Amino acid sequence: MVGLSKQHPGADGPTAHDVQATFCATLADEWMRLGVTDAVIAPGSRSTPMAVALATRQDINVHVVHDERVAAFVALGLGLGGTPALLLCTSGTATANFFPAVVEASLSDVPMIVLTADRPPELRGVGAPQTIDQIDLYGQHVRWFHDAEIATVGNAAHWRRLAGEAVDRAVDGPVQLNVGFREPLLGTPGDLPAPTPRLRDEKGAPERQNHHANNVLPSIASPRGLILAGGRSGVEASHIARLHAATGWPVLADPISLMRHLDGVVTMAESILRHEPFADAHLPDVIIRVGRPSTSKTLAQWVDRAVAEGAVLIQVGGPGIIDPAHNVSTRCSIADVLAATTQIETDQPWMDRWLTAESSASAAIEQAFAVLHREHELTEPGVARAIADHLPADIALVVSSSMPVRDHEWFGGKRAAAHANRGANGIDGVTSTALGVALRTGSAAVLIGDLAFVHDGNALTGLAARATDLRIVVVDNDGGGIFSFLPQATLLDSDRFEQLFGTPHGTDVLALAAAHGIVTRDIDSAASLAEQLGRPGPWVARIRSDRARNVEVHSQLHTAVADALR
Repeated sequence: MVGLSKQHPGADGPTAHDVQATFCATLADEWMRLGVTDAVIAPGSRSTPMAVALATRQDINVHVVHDERVAAFVALGLGLGGTPALLLCTSGTATANFFPAVVEASLSDVPMIVLTADRPPELRGVGAPQTIDQIDLYGQHVRWFHDAEIATVGNAAHWRRLAGEAVDRAVDGPVQLNVGFREPLLGTPGDLPAPTPRLRDEKGAPERQNHHANNVLPSIASPRGLILAGGRSGVEASHIARLHAATGWPVLADPISLMRHLDGVVTMAESILRHEPFADAHLPDVIIRVGRPSTSKTLAQWVDRAVAEGAVLIQVGGPGIIDPAHNVSTRCSIADVLAATTQIETDQPWMDRWLTAESSASAAIEQAFAVLHREHELTEPGVARAIADHLPADIALVVSSSMPVRDHEWFGGKRAAAHANRGANGIDGVTSTALGVALRTGSAAVLIGDLAFVHDGNALTGLAARATDLRIVVVDNDGGGIFSFLPQATLLDSDRFEQLFGTPHGTDVLALAAAHGIVTRDIDSAASLAEQLGRPGPWVARIRSDRARNVEVHSQLHTAVADALR
């Protein structure tokens, strides 16, 4: 640790700001050593020592993002690959703007290392400017919080261990490292403490309750079973394929599971289960739910009914505890389920009836889309299907909450695969998350509604200059389209509904994008959309829609499936 004893001319030892700079450089070096590849920096003054330490490294991708909320969701998108991104901001309310993305990361088990710069202890609680209480700021939404000591020569031996603990604790969610810095904020780092061999702290990532067996498995020998495959489960597709092969049970796969390519998959559950004769006749005895539930309320209510009538519901994988209806019999691992299903006698007619319904429903939907396209109408469900069918396979897709994620699930078909921020189900940070995905993988697309697009408009700042391949498709119905499907749409008078729920904003989404120097295009046909999807971004394409007409189209599609099933 030669650098910490190096003396400046006329000085008795390293200055405090040089020690501070060495501390930050050591943390950065250890994080790089442990495999961290990306840092997202929201500009500010108090974070200067850490920002400089990161920016001067040649072995990390540094992404400077102007808005803290955007920056946090970019870090979320980067973390979807399984490696935590560093997320840095200055002190004060900047830290509070990270909160929505920290919540989403926590609920979705996305790793993230949140670095909140702070005033030193003597400037806290005394009215110093740009200072708030940042201690345990994110509460239970982080896996670990640590308020670091001000760096001194005396605590240098602990710096690398601190960086390592942050990585260990962030393995399945966000952590907050609060770091106080004293002025002057710029210093010259000396030689860094030497790296030492380390074993990962097995206590660093505490087990979460539903990631292991916590109950005895009930009997699941019935041939009438279902596998519900959802997102962020931590379960590999090969395990679901084995489970299907062992049981002969259909797999109702959400696009967020990335498992619709498997054998035995049913993609049209929303429409199929709206047909009461089929729903009544096909209540299962056993339901294995892997990961997060789908967006379908129809499916959720049908599952609840099945459980009320005696079915066993087994939850496999996270993220977190998933039991919104308080009817899960057991939470266990996929290994436990596979071991328990080896003796099941499969019932081929049960599987065949589900696949026949799937085939009939898919054909009905495709025919309905064909009619709409012949009439030159590009609907919101049609946009979801076109993206699923025509987005290049190597382009990752992010879908917004509200209607885009539902349309992708209900009508996207076999090729539908996407990420969605379904931890807190918010509309905030959707474009920013997709930007993080694009920065991590090289390219990404996002299907988003106009309200969510405007809500995250600051994600467009500097996007053109990044030359990032981000392809943004905006379904524009000038407001909150999902509310048109809820009882409020018929129980309130139209003016009150528009005031509180329709919420037209009147923003020209293409003008907003153009103001940031981004290429824009209006799309009015499925063929034009398919062609546009093949073009590298960044660009923003708009498809105009009418909220009332959208409700009619959804009804028509579900009716077409019901007619086919009859």
